Amino acid sequence: MLTVFSPDHAQHHARAELIDGQMLPAVEVPARAEQVLTAVRAAGLGAVVEPDPDGPADRAALERVHEPRYLDFLEGAHRQWLAEGHDGDALPLCWPARGLQGPEPEAIDGRLGYWSFDAGTPVTSGTWAAATAAARCARTAALVVAEGVERLAFALCRPPGHHAYADQMGGYCFLNNAAVAAQVLRDSGAGRVVVLDVDYHHGNGTQGIFWARDDVLTLSIHADPRQEYPYFAGYASEVGPSGRNRNFPLPSGTAIDAWAEALEAALGEVRAFGADALVVPLGVDTYEGDPISRFRLTTSDFPGVGAAIGALGLPTVVTMEGGYAVDALGANVAAFLTGLAAAHVAGGP
Repeated sequence: MLTVFSPDHAQHHARAELIDGQMLPAVEVPARAEQVLTAVRAAGLGAVVEPDPDGPADRAALERVHEPRYLDFLEGAHRQWLAEGHDGDALPLCWPARGLQGPEPEAIDGRLGYWSFDAGTPVTSGTWAAATAAARCARTAALVVAEGVERLAFALCRPPGHHAYADQMGGYCFLNNAAVAAQVLRDSGAGRVVVLDVDYHHGNGTQGIFWARDDVLTLSIHADPRQEYPYFAGYASEVGPSGRNRNFPLPSGTAIDAWAEALEAALGEVRAFGADALVVPLGVDTYEGDPISRFRLTTSDFPGVGAAIGALGLPTVVTMEGGYAVDALGANVAAFLTGLAAAHVAGGP
């Protein structure tokens, strides 16, 4: 297994986020990626490389899944924030919600709301550099798999991406790394691609990007949106116009037995689809000690989760998503990847 990692992730370091009516220290911090990198190396999972250098191909890969105007906004948002007299990190305060319509405003306060769906995703001076580096990690990992150099690759992305829509940021996500990887696999010859999201929170952005497509199957196992973020997406009734979307919402307190049943149902969908390649947005915020989540998986559960997915034997790209119990994060990710790799070797071609 190859791991793709960029130290540029550290350029995105938010000071605080809006949580339950208070500005509190951010939970999506650079230490997350560093903990995972240390654990991956300690586990001996394979080489760690930096992503391909930035270039026109990277912008083209982003535009395959994101609106160009959104990318332009994101690239210049913090500069405009400072130019209009603000300081620190940028957060929106008004959204085009029900009853509000109109074109994109000119003022940065309005533009932030126009291109986002929550107030907990700060834009910093280094956000664009970090987000594009994360997307390059996903693109590089997908190319390595598509070209047959490796059958497994781990894109150690930060910031995460699965909440980002084609034209909206939110949930700590700016660019949808999993969608970038899936589209690269498609463009490189994979006829049918599955995105199997195992983060605690619904992969709403990925669902939105591929909603009307029949060549990419999106699956998400997550907390019931009646009780958990993102609240307005992730219901089992959301199947898409081509029937290529499946959601498996689970109640608060779900432990491995019920979670594994949902995984087996999702794996059945993968097999029935006849997938040529797989993308796994990996969130280990399903862990029992995660500070913002309410499932009860343990570190010892993650190798089995990885093994069940690895047994599919498909060319696979894993993108790093959530997981905020920083001290346990590396061990949980390494446990999943170890199980994935072992089963893939045993069951794959």
